Amino acid sequence: MLHIDDDLTIQEWELSEQFTRSQGPGGQNVNKVETAVELRFEAERSPNLSAAVKSRLRRLAGRRWTQDGAILIRAEETRSQARNREIARERLVELIRQALIVPRRRIATRPTLGSQKRRLAGKTQRGTVKSLRGKVRDNEGNE
Repeated sequence: MLHIDDDLTIQEWELSEQFTRSQGPGGQNVNKVETAVELRFEAERSPNLSAAVKSRLRRLAGRRWTQDGAILIRAEETRSQARNREIARERLVELIRQALIVPRRRIATRPTLGSQKRRLAGKTQRGTVKSLRGKVRDNEGNE
């Protein structure tokens, strides 16, 4: 069981792990030991998560969200399989905790009169600068 917070736990049947060889340098064991962990969490089928949490989780997971509604987390930082398992589970817990936070709704506000006047004054000034960039003309008619 994976504890997310006081109210939420993830059951073991919702998680599956697959071990593969890590990429990069690893010394003598690089081609023998399967230390990289790919943790799969069946988020869409999870009875513990509400629909709102699942939709936020899908947005947060990004590319890690598969078409069948699972989250894939890969950890291959260390040479220890057990430590990589811990890292993958910690990442999943952190991702779910972020999805549990309900974002505050933004309250639309009107711009102040002062900010409107400053904006228009800035636009007028830019327009004046740009109009002065044209060709210089002689007032007497000789060019």
